Amino acid sequence: MRRMKIAKLLLLLVCINVNAQDNYNLVIGTYTNACESKGIYVYDFNVATQDFKPKSSTDGVINPSFLTVSPTNNVIYSVNEDGDKSNISAFKYVPSTGKLNLLNKKDAEGADPCYIINDDKNVIAANYTSGSIAVFGKKHDGSLTDAKQVIKLTGSSINKDRQQSAHIHTVYFSPDKKYVFTTDLGSDKIYMYSYNPNGGDKILTLKDTINVKPGSGPRHLVFNPNGIFMYLLQEIDGTLTAFSYSNDKLAVIQETTVVTKDFVGMNSAADIHLTADGRFMYATNRGTANTISVFKVHSNGKINVVQTMSTMGTGPRNFVIDPTESLVLIANQTTNNVVIFKRDKVSGLLTDTGKKIELCSPVFLMFTAK
Repeated sequence: MRRMKIAKLLLLLVCINVNAQDNYNLVIGTYTNACESKGIYVYDFNVATQDFKPKSSTDGVINPSFLTVSPTNNVIYSVNEDGDKSNISAFKYVPSTGKLNLLNKKDAEGADPCYIINDDKNVIAANYTSGSIAVFGKKHDGSLTDAKQVIKLTGSSINKDRQQSAHIHTVYFSPDKKYVFTTDLGSDKIYMYSYNPNGGDKILTLKDTINVKPGSGPRHLVFNPNGIFMYLLQEIDGTLTAFSYSNDKLAVIQETTVVTKDFVGMNSAADIHLTADGRFMYATNRGTANTISVFKVHSNGKINVVQTMSTMGTGPRNFVIDPTESLVLIANQTTNNVVIFKRDKVSGLLTDTGKKIELCSPVFLMFTAK
């Protein structure tokens, strides 16, 4: 009898441990000027069952449309997209409860920050409307210093409605953290900066400028985990460009698109992510398309589309692949929902689970450990 009780206890402990491994925090950033939103939401999310429940939220945070978590998983940094009054905020993050407490906020040193990254030393933001990059230091508690460096870019391109001036859309570390890449939708350029985390007011120094297809509007990029290929999604025309990355140089190896052959309408390509093994890539298109496309990635870095399907909503701003890579969650901004898709790990194909999280204007998704 005693052995049976011990066996049952061990089985219970195993089940609890397995269940714990399936549970993560899902952190969602929203727009707060379109409907009733408190800002940042944290959900307890089970990737095995796709069950979720609210855990915590901020209150009165303005348009936290892009977030990044510290390497130590205890501070979350947010943009506050608010025109010339925009800020960058630091929040103390308690994963066990999901609680977020404001540490401090600093002037974004530009208008409408839309992307943010961080490492042990610095927080770097891309200011879209003003066409600038701002670098902030970290204090011992994770709060922000004043901006250490601000880079104002200039330029334009052929689309007179969208490209009359620089519009910085992404800041992104190279896999080895030697460089920061940034995309300028306004001038159809990628800028490559050498990164010196202790560089004072010269943390970023320009190393190279790469021109891309005129009128395409470069938005988001991602590196293959092997570090030898990079993929660029262009917002205005839906172009998807594959680059080789060797000896600190980018070279185009393929140009394709997220737009289906029979599509007639407006493109507004949004987000792009790769699986951890680099075998599949996913990209979304807003506008009147509202689709997500699945691409097979080959050993030579080239890609081919294997599926394009509806995001089951409109305005797919951002999406995330869960830590087990069995799900893809898409934030549909204008239909106010996060739609949960099942991902086949062998084929890469997606199917709708029928489950969704309903909340105001979701635009950013991020999983963290609990």
